[in-house]
Amino acid sequence: MRFTSTITRDSNSNWKCVVWNDSVKELKTGKSVKVKAIIDSHEFLATFLPVGGMHILPLRASVLTSIHKDVGDTVDVDIEML
Repeated sequence: MRFTSTITRDSNSNWKCVVWNDSVKELKTGKSVKVKAIIDSHEFLATFLPVGGMHILPLRASVLTSIHKDVGDTVDVDIEML
C-alpha cells in the first residue's frame, strides 16, 4: 500500500509523524497495526497508531535524519502489514 502525506506533529503527543486519512478503510481496522514502512528508500519497522478515525505513523529522529526530511515536508510512504 502506498500513500502520500506531510510530516506533522501530533497535537496530543507532539511526536513527529505522518497521518493516513484513509487508513481505517485500507487497513480494515481501527486498531494498532505493525508495519514495514519505506520512506525515500529508508526501510524501518513501526506501528500505525489509531487516532480519531485514522492512523498516525510516528517517525523516529533516526528515520528523519536518514531521509533528510522534517515537519512540513511531503513524503511517499510504502507499507506492508506484518
